[in-house]
Amino acid sequence: MTTPAEIFAKMPANADASKLMGVNATVVFDLSGDNGGQWTIKVADGQLAVEEGATAGAASTIKMTSADYVAMMSGSLNPMMAFMSGKIKVEGDLNTVMKLQSIMG
Repeated sequence: MTTPAEIFAKMPANADASKLMGVNATVVFDLSGDNGGQWTIKVADGQLAVEEGATAGAASTIKMTSADYVAMMSGSLNPMMAFMSGKIKVEGDLNTVMKLQSIMG
């Protein structure tokens, strides 16, 4: 079973640099449950970086269970449906989260 930490670790290598150009965003993922924790994704100057922990001043914080995060990243949970049903909670700027979703596929 894949863990959120494994997904975040692979994220910079899997990012599509062409989609990152012109995007500047900092988003914190706050995942609860088994294998949960906090990670910060920073996109700037065509680069995507992931840091463990929550960075102050992030545009948005996305809260969900680690199981839902893994399901969403594997394609078995639709992000929009999860948001509408309350499985995903967003604090802060929703537009930043939408930009992040578009570059992550």
